[in-house]
Amino acid sequence: MKRIFKSLAIICLLTTSMAKAQEKHVVLISIDGLRPEFYLDPAWGMVNIRQGMHTGAYAEGVRGSFPTVTYPSHTTIVSGVLPAKHGIYYNTPVEPLGITGKWFWYYKDIKVPTLWTAAKDAGLTTAGVSWPVTVGAPIDYNLPEYVILPKNKGEKKDEIKALYDESNPKSLFDEVQENAIGKISEYGAALNDYTNDQNKARMAAYILRKYKPAFLAIHIGLTDHFQHEQGRDGDKVRSAVVGVDVAVKTIMDAIEMAGLNENTTFIITGDHGFVDIHTQFNPNVMLAKIGLYDNTNKDGWKAYFQASGGSAFLHLRDPKDKATLEKVNKALAELPLSVKKLFHVVDKKTLTEAQGDPNAALALAAYQGISFGATAGGELLTAAKGGTHGYMPTDFKEIQTGFVAFGKGIKQGVVLPLIGQEDIAPLIAHLLGINLKADGVLYPGILMPVKADK
Repeated sequence: MKRIFKSLAIICLLTTSMAKAQEKHVVLISIDGLRPEFYLDPAWGMVNIRQGMHTGAYAEGVRGSFPTVTYPSHTTIVSGVLPAKHGIYYNTPVEPLGITGKWFWYYKDIKVPTLWTAAKDAGLTTAGVSWPVTVGAPIDYNLPEYVILPKNKGEKKDEIKALYDESNPKSLFDEVQENAIGKISEYGAALNDYTNDQNKARMAAYILRKYKPAFLAIHIGLTDHFQHEQGRDGDKVRSAVVGVDVAVKTIMDAIEMAGLNENTTFIITGDHGFVDIHTQFNPNVMLAKIGLYDNTNKDGWKAYFQASGGSAFLHLRDPKDKATLEKVNKALAELPLSVKKLFHVVDKKTLTEAQGDPNAALALAAYQGISFGATAGGELLTAAKGGTHGYMPTDFKEIQTGFVAFGKGIKQGVVLPLIGQEDIAPLIAHLLGINLKADGVLYPGILMPVKADK
């Protein structure tokens, strides 16, 4: 009899513990291309995010990953470590023999535990909407960011069929169409580009109301699309900023309708800032001219620059080929001064300290106004327009992204001058009560004092 009562007591304790765990909810919203001035300056129109900012805490800037591009950054956000450790070094794999259009879509490519795995280990329910590098991730309700590439000439990339194929559970995309966004053609190219943010926000809102996950992460970002097109400012950029604020309000309203307001924390962040550009430097043209790169022959390359917006990373076919590395360094040194002043060389030691791709022999980091291209044909310098990112995260403030936190557990009125992207995961892990080994800092001043149980 005593054993029965003891077993019942243990079951009750576990049930109570799980119930308390599920009372904690974190909604992580990543706005692609989020710049701090979007919420610091009321002229940008982020009304709802600014209201949240005034009730919680925020950063004046967030130092990103190197390179400051989407997939490495989002993996840093959910792992708490920088690319050298988590393994997602760029948006796309290094492809010296021709760019295929593939991205790092698959969760299996991440080399470290993430918030997803830590939450699963703790028995928490999770959800993801358009979060990068989550195809096949251990997420209970997942609509990953993924695109099916065309197999034949004339075909389009297909995001819609990709969601049918890779959503978890398989019925989830049908379910959100039926209940949240309406039916989309199975073979459409995208989620209706100009209403992309709204569609994804509605999908997240439905999942929050229906399944009440402890942790949901969503990635939205027409702000990125139009900053690439128009640069840091423009009518489409300003409209996208207002649009993403409306999308955030849709998610906030869902939390209220689900009755989760008191137990939910909102974390709003981004992956990178933006820089206006006017000129593109094509370093593979330089390599081709000195006989080190030919993408028409599988054996015709010894060195290749992986272009990533405002940076480019040198890869050697043979990592131990010191002679080729010396030739590249000599070619860089012999460039005209008018070209050399457009960027600076990041040597292996500095690259290691920045925790970028450990396989790269060196990197080039552009100054403002300059971007890098992957082409090996044509001129060394070509005209460019619009905006880009990918720069060294410590080179200038314009490339920093933002951070706003409010809701359960967040102290009001805290302003952090600068945090690291890797500092976000430890905060979320703390709020959810889960264990995650990370390199980021959990800033205690941002947290509300814990009230002792009576």
